[in-house]
Amino acid sequence: MHSVHQASELPYLRRQKILLLLERDGKVMASELGQHFAVSEDTIRRDLAELSQAGLLQRVHGGALPRPKDTGKDYFTRVAEPNEVKTQLAKMAARRVESGQIVLFDSGSTTLQIAQSLPSGLSITAVTCSPMIAMTLAEHPGITVILAGGKLNPATMASGGHEAVRLIQGVKADLLFTGVCAIHPEMGITSLYYDEVAVKQAMLDSASHVVAVTTADKLGAVEPFVVAPCSRLQTMLTEHFVVPQDIEVYRRLGIEVVQLEA
Repeated sequence: MHSVHQASELPYLRRQKILLLLERDGKVMASELGQHFAVSEDTIRRDLAELSQAGLLQRVHGGALPRPKDTGKDYFTRVAEPNEVKTQLAKMAARRVESGQIVLFDSGSTTLQIAQSLPSGLSITAVTCSPMIAMTLAEHPGITVILAGGKLNPATMASGGHEAVRLIQGVKADLLFTGVCAIHPEMGITSLYYDEVAVKQAMLDSASHVVAVTTADKLGAVEPFVVAPCSRLQTMLTEHFVVPQDIEVYRRLGIEVVQLEA
């Protein structure tokens, strides 16, 4: 009976496990999930409805299918999309970099914009798994670029695997700009891609100060694969138009939250 109570008391955890089952099996049925978690089918249907509304799965009769995966083309589309909020967040993040630092750049369109926003006279050592970020940073004469190799994921345009993790584990960085797919006060930092998890965790372990730069739509969101708890962050940079209580929950976790000015 204890497990039934626990499942009903922790809906976020149950939904996380539903996404993992969906990733593993390629399809989930409401009736089977109800038996698996010892809750009613109505409860499961509400879970699937919320996950569908969040864009994390595709509802079908009696259950759900995975949402269509992002492709490499989608990555370049994201990079090319004009987004004033991301641009301003990137500029705010770039101002935190100081000459002489070793800086880790996680993959992602926002971290790419941070790289593009760095002042020209900066002298740092930059480490990244993203070839696009490496090429951007290589244009700066004062920046030494270390590109972690491995298998390239066309969806994220970043390398991963043992080679990338080993290189990052040998780095002691002053600063990390981590890419955030989703961040939730209870579920922590999560990713859509399993292959990203080990690299992101290695980066978190290798940095003295971790900065997450995220837009409001990623706050409170959950993806299938857990990277780390929110406590691994020291600073979060986000946009101005966020409900105050949504910000306070992260501050109570000890994170410095800085918002763009209106």
